[in-house]
Amino acid sequence: MSTYSISDSVYIGSEMLWSQEKQRLLMQGEILVQTQPHTAWGGAVTACMYVPLVRSHVWQQLTDYPRWVHYFPDITKSEVVQRGEVKRLYQAAQKAFLFFTAQVEIYLSVVEELGQQIQFLFEKGSFHDFHATLQLKDCNNGTLLTYTVQATPNIPIPSIFIQQAMNLELPANMRKMRQVLCKG
Repeated sequence: MSTYSISDSVYIGSEMLWSQEKQRLLMQGEILVQTQPHTAWGGAVTACMYVPLVRSHVWQQLTDYPRWVHYFPDITKSEVVQRGEVKRLYQAAQKAFLFFTAQVEIYLSVVEELGQQIQFLFEKGSFHDFHATLQLKDCNNGTLLTYTVQATPNIPIPSIFIQQAMNLELPANMRKMRQVLCKG
């Protein structure tokens, strides 16, 4: 499957209007991706996908945070360390690069807007900064899932390499996420 850019989408207010072609691609299982710079050593990416499940079912699975190790192969641990109105989440990941393996960990505040959005806010860890938002919207008989991530790792890797890695890996991770969601 190919990856398509969402950079030529039209915004009116906070709603994104998809062209008929982009809707068709989403319904066929494509992942639409847009990357952009975020600091000299970081990157930002937005990925959109269609999941053929009702939003409440997708929400229930996505807020089961220990399950995230199944969605993203590089995540080796994902656990809720504090519950309440704002949850705290600990995640660890391991990523092999050309000549070394990077191990990262992160503590995040998780703010949920029931059935609509999950925000992951950086507290501390192996990043200079990190912010992610997962939005869910009804779309036909399923759910449109939009995942936006901005991150700057503590490892000094030029932004262009971070963006390329995000552009290549996030679509594969999103496909894996959809596969696991649909099995669950």
